[in-house]
Amino acid sequence: MSDLRDLQMLVSLSRTKNFSRSALECHISQPAFSTRIRKLEDRLKLPLVRRGNSFQGFTSEGEVVLKWARKLLADEEGMRQEIALLKNDISGTLSLGVIPTAMPFAARVSAKLREKHPNLSIEIYSESTRAIARRLNDFSLDAGILYFDDGDPETTEKLYEERYVFIAPNSLTILKEKQITWEEVAQFPLCLLTQNMRNRQLIDQQFLELGISPNIVTEASDFTGVLAQVALGNAATIAPVSVAETFLDLKSTVHLDLTHPVMIHSVGLSIKDQSPVLPIIKALRQAVKAAL
Repeated sequence: MSDLRDLQMLVSLSRTKNFSRSALECHISQPAFSTRIRKLEDRLKLPLVRRGNSFQGFTSEGEVVLKWARKLLADEEGMRQEIALLKNDISGTLSLGVIPTAMPFAARVSAKLREKHPNLSIEIYSESTRAIARRLNDFSLDAGILYFDDGDPETTEKLYEERYVFIAPNSLTILKEKQITWEEVAQFPLCLLTQNMRNRQLIDQQFLELGISPNIVTEASDFTGVLAQVALGNAATIAPVSVAETFLDLKSTVHLDLTHPVMIHSVGLSIKDQSPVLPIIKALRQAVKAAL
């Protein structure tokens, strides 16, 4: 069998995809790191890593071992947290995957967590719904905030509904109305998220159902890029009202309610299936409830 140190090295390699960087991360020389991985393969009598001149990924057997490695390390972390809880101290690291539109809510959740558990570290990853589901399955995330309808119905609970609005820089519009139709939106140059993001897919689907071709002039992989285009007056966008209120100067932009139809989608919390429930997850649930 293998010890936890070997499993930590394997998980590190999956994260960095580079022997030298993982060796540095694990505070060990690169030759020693490679030797530990080879000895692990010898003990398991399985090839775990595909090698060439550099790391080429994991074998199918390696992917199976990697999934169990993450689970075992998560269980070890859970035990450490339970022991810390006996001392009235929750520490460690919470890994949270968040869809871009839910980042304002995630910020409130992390503030509530830090307020009550100052020794807790929080890692927030901006991910697509599909990536969050995959990472929950392989135990590389503790929890995810994602579109409710796309989550596992057995492990996802509804949190809130996000209403979408049209956001445009003042330089692009002189509209004084409080509402705008999708047909009118299509006349503006738009900056949207890239097509792999669920948010973009929902917007594209809405335009398609209405038989409208939008004028998409720019795409960005996250809302930082999208809102930068809006702030600089280059394009308008479609986003949840919480995103607009959190990240944009309300004086330099126009926010109009989308109508015909109204666009509303539910956001949920998905937690990896693990027993017993980790103290860090219990703390997360409390913070989420407080942030709603």
